[in-house]
Amino acid sequence: MANFEFIKNEIDGLVVIKPTVHGDNRGFFMETYHKGEFVAAGIDREFVQDNHSKSTKGVLRGLHFQKENTQGKLVRVTKGEVFDVAVDCRPNSKTFGKWYGVTLSEENKMQFYVPEGFAHGFLVLSDEAEFLYKCTDVYNPTAEGGIPYNDETINVQWPEIDCEIKLSEKDKIHTPFAQQTFSYFAGY
Repeated sequence: MANFEFIKNEIDGLVVIKPTVHGDNRGFFMETYHKGEFVAAGIDREFVQDNHSKSTKGVLRGLHFQKENTQGKLVRVTKGEVFDVAVDCRPNSKTFGKWYGVTLSEENKMQFYVPEGFAHGFLVLSDEAEFLYKCTDVYNPTAEGGIPYNDETINVQWPEIDCEIKLSEKDKIHTPFAQQTFSYFAGY
């Protein structure tokens, strides 16, 4: 019996993952990762680092990438709800510059696989959200890169929320998409 449904979309490499949730009056149980099933679905990557963040409503983290130690990410939400976005930064891709977004929540328990070669970010829609993700390489603070969340070239359609967007200082100064070369993602 398969424990996951792997849902592909128009951008090659991005996968939404719906786990099988076994629930009863005591609560629920689910697998969040099974190497064999992920490999069979085409996600044949080794995860080497796990991260966990907590944010309040209106926090927008992203759109981030690393120029070295590029990271694929398997992301999910364990508390609250976020709108999660990936932007194709692979210069040789037919969907270069396109974005895809999905709502992840503690209720739907879906996950999102974002491979190397993408910028990634999320907007917190609930009062609070806890976000967990597995990475295929270690974080390298000297290789950080980013795209403004409101970049006109990409034009992500973020959901409207009833509060101000909250950005980190570094997320306020990212270089626009059209001014970047993304040569470090040419091999993806």
